[in-house]
Amino acid sequence: MEPASTNRVAAFFDLDKTIIAKSSTLAFSRPLFKEGLINRRAVLKSAYAQFMYVLAGADSDQTERMRDYITQLCGGWDVAQVRAIVEETLHDIVDPLVYAEATELIAEHQAAGHDVVIISATGEEISAPIAHMLGASQVIGTRMVVADGKYTGEIEFYCYGENKAKAIAELATRHGYDLDACHSYTDSSTDLPMLEAVGRPCAVNPDKALRKAALERDWPVLTFNNPVSLRNKVFSPSGTALAVTAVGLGAVAAGATWYGLYRRKRR
Repeated sequence: MEPASTNRVAAFFDLDKTIIAKSSTLAFSRPLFKEGLINRRAVLKSAYAQFMYVLAGADSDQTERMRDYITQLCGGWDVAQVRAIVEETLHDIVDPLVYAEATELIAEHQAAGHDVVIISATGEEISAPIAHMLGASQVIGTRMVVADGKYTGEIEFYCYGENKAKAIAELATRHGYDLDACHSYTDSSTDLPMLEAVGRPCAVNPDKALRKAALERDWPVLTFNNPVSLRNKVFSPSGTALAVTAVGLGAVAAGATWYGLYRRKRR
């Protein structure tokens, strides 16, 4: 099949700390605890990790460790049980965390006729309902392997680092995006490949390394600091909540890893 003609424009958005004020994965630790998938100690670790995430984010080494820990923890989780948890809690948890500035920027791109694409290391099944809330055209996230109705703990596609840039290139070929005219937004220096993949990159709430790179390359830097409920915006929830993957619901895994890392650094 021949690639589509490249004359369309897309805006690619990271999720956590770019659209959502917190880590979308860590936010689910309490409903997981309530349903018996994780214990109280894990909830406390997740809360600590959320605090450190807001302060500093995660570098590439920490993210890799989190990924490894997630595969150990989430293997064997029942997909149907996870689906029920997400359906009951998704909007209450995520809806109040969305930056007003992000929704306004998304609306501007949509008014200009641009496709809006959410591209996140968060599991695709939690990214997707958030994308529906925002009226996004498409979503790309991490995908976990499922067998016999359970998560195996193996990762099919890790939407992180260079993989984000590869996914963007594939979408451009499939949908005819002119990458030189496309936009991308993220907070993390680990997403530099995503920013470099388009002609109009922008740093949002950047970590220290990304801020330095943006200043060196004369990229715009935006600050989003006003999370509001989507119910007060022009967007409305789709009403459809999909099953969340092990990575998407790996809050406790990420929490435990961050907690251990920062505890060791303090000793």
